[in-house]
Amino acid sequence: MSAGAQLSVTDQRRSTRHPVDLPLIAEHRRFGDIMLHLINVSTNGFMVRGELSLARGERLTIRLPQIGRIEAFLVWGDADRSGFQFERIVRADDFAKMIKALQPNPRLRAPH
Repeated sequence: MSAGAQLSVTDQRRSTRHPVDLPLIAEHRRFGDIMLHLINVSTNGFMVRGELSLARGERLTIRLPQIGRIEAFLVWGDADRSGFQFERIVRADDFAKMIKALQPNPRLRAPH
């Protein structure tokens, strides 16, 4: 029996990813606080840079501007990057506010 999440959502990788440079602390049920470095984010999930000792399906809870606390499941990982899927899709208006807060430089924002 698998202890990880049952990832049943179809592949939604077509969501627009926004580049970010955001160090943050994630909460893990076994490891406690884990430092992450987000390098991109979408309404469906995010990617981090750095080695993680997690198995596919394990959950983290992170806190994002405008979004607040949200759980995410590890979908894939390699030596230096990992991709996570949010437990729920982030509302478009909240996501836009978050991106604006994370990317104060207008040149980095996606065109509207």
